Amino acid sequence: MKMEHIFYDYLIETGISSSTAGYLNAATLLMGLILLALLLDLIIKKIIIVVFTQFAEKTRTNFDDLLIQNKVPRNVAHIIPLILVLEFIPQVLVDFPYVENLVEKGLQVFGIILSLWIARSVLNALKDYFKTLSRFKDKPIDSYIQVFMIFAWILGTLSAFAIITGIEFIKFVTTIGTASAIIILVFRDTILGFVASIQVSVNDMVRIGDWVTFEKYGADGDVTEINLSTVKVQNFDLTITTIPTYALISDSFKNWRGMQNSGGRRIKRSLNIKLDSVAYLTPSQVDKLKEIQLITSYLDSRQEDINTFNENNKINKAALINGRNLTNIGVFRKYMQTYVEHHSGINKDMMIMVRQLPAGSHGVPIEMYAFSSDKRWKNYEYIMADIFDHLIAAVSFFNLELYEMPSNSSFKGIVAQGNS
Repeated sequence: MKMEHIFYDYLIETGISSSTAGYLNAATLLMGLILLALLLDLIIKKIIIVVFTQFAEKTRTNFDDLLIQNKVPRNVAHIIPLILVLEFIPQVLVDFPYVENLVEKGLQVFGIILSLWIARSVLNALKDYFKTLSRFKDKPIDSYIQVFMIFAWILGTLSAFAIITGIEFIKFVTTIGTASAIIILVFRDTILGFVASIQVSVNDMVRIGDWVTFEKYGADGDVTEINLSTVKVQNFDLTITTIPTYALISDSFKNWRGMQNSGGRRIKRSLNIKLDSVAYLTPSQVDKLKEIQLITSYLDSRQEDINTFNENNKINKAALINGRNLTNIGVFRKYMQTYVEHHSGINKDMMIMVRQLPAGSHGVPIEMYAFSSDKRWKNYEYIMADIFDHLIAAVSFFNLELYEMPSNSSFKGIVAQGNS
């Protein structure tokens, strides 16, 4: 009795027709082969994972740990069951050559896909490993991996089509090469979108739900859809902007995900101080500014240090310019810094800085650089406005003036003075 007809002969003996017996025999053997393959896959997978894990624990390098994290042993475990099924399928479907041919082609295509999975897992493990090495941290490892995988997928896809069509691989590639010019011309946008979609996905450039700003297309809002040809952005005025997918890799845009995932949203804004309002502070003016509680202790310690320096160096303070002095703009800058540091809407764990920028035609900019603890747009604007409402009003307490362009009323005042 042949192994492939083990159930067939028994079914014939029970009086079942030969055609029905053939179908039942093939179906029974096929189900048995599938169950055996699944059981073998489960057993081999557990053995390989356990052995590999124990081996990884004993080694000093973390490369084998990364192989486990990227599921290399799990993917490798599928090889033996696949070989088993390929070996026994001709015997199971010996009476159904057409079905046998289809199943074998399907298994061969799956073998190509499995090979690509294994290659991708190994390359991802290599990528993660190289990123742990200092000499490779500044190298574009991701780009190398992506290029290799693109070629691997192209080669795998061509091989799969060659298997399905029954054409020799070389002939199939030659035929594709001849038709490639027409294909590229007709499907140009689709091909560009496909390549862009792969790069956007692999590089994690944009996700659905990200807030993006794309000035070229007038988009400023949340991404609602990403497909092969377009990306849809719902702007904050509820309009929809459609952007070509390939524009994400060919043009520049801003993705606010980093800000949303961080601990705060940046506030970077300046007050322009008029140059002619900047001056040294007299002792009486310093005493007057000590009434401002936020800088009282600063002025006390700072004034003591300055007086000690001037006395030790016998500085003639008949003129304020001699020696070391406090200035109204410097004290105001310190007040801004202290006020921002104490504001309840500012994240104290992130950078807080008030700095003086180079003077220009619009005065001396004093810039505040900090991060609001609330990243929601409405609340962020409220926090920023609340801070600068206070600082704008506080400028006059330091005998400083804000710069602003002359208006019509300014010229009218000048003309009125001239006529009088």
